[in-house]
Amino acid sequence: MRRHEFIRLIDDLLLPNTVNDYCPNGLQVEGTDEISKVITGVTASQALIDEAIKRKANCILVHHGYFWKGESQPITGIKMRRIKSLLMHDINLLAYHLPIDIHPTLGNNAQLGNLLNVSGIQSHPTLKPSGIVMSAEMARVIDATTFQKQISIALNREILHVSGRSNKPIKRVAWCTGGGQGYIDACAELGVDAFISGEISEQTTHSARELDIHYFAAGHHATERYGVKAIGEYLNTLPGIEVEFVDIHNPA
Repeated sequence: MRRHEFIRLIDDLLLPNTVNDYCPNGLQVEGTDEISKVITGVTASQALIDEAIKRKANCILVHHGYFWKGESQPITGIKMRRIKSLLMHDINLLAYHLPIDIHPTLGNNAQLGNLLNVSGIQSHPTLKPSGIVMSAEMARVIDATTFQKQISIALNREILHVSGRSNKPIKRVAWCTGGGQGYIDACAELGVDAFISGEISEQTTHSARELDIHYFAAGHHATERYGVKAIGEYLNTLPGIEVEFVDIHNPA
């Protein structure tokens, strides 16, 4: 498939022009004009690029790419080495940040919801962009310790739990993958009993206790594996394209 056709297909799926993001979405580093083998992953690290080279891919599709607002602009150090590797091997790099977070079925938040034992998943358009926070009813009322174990099994990692002051049972849960811990205050106003995100900040603990809401920090990487993986699985159904998901271990 020609590169411009491939990009148009993904843009039509993820609608990057509908969000105001912190980085350019779409093609970040140009490689070969023909795309046939795609590696998907969470972050365009050197380890992922090395795997793409090893597997003779001509395109990498990630959630975390390059050229973030506020980062140093000179192409030096690890940024230089990564981009040099891409250019030397004629590999295209495509990155979609918020569009992969918020897609209603294939996005990180939608896919995390699929891993939890919940029903009636809702998106909350008042929390911008729409799809950045989702909530749902638990299949059954559950205590926090059991839910912590359930999340840990689903994501295959240890989960940090901060209890609200009453340690109440969990009937309704909300979540925002990655670095979405700042939404805890807004999610408490939704009337949920628990909130899941990837990371925890110092103030998150105080919010959880004072708002009487359970908080689960499930890992930035771990909560954001599944959107780009699902998009790759969708692309794998197209003729002439082979897609592989590569999970570079990250304990964060």
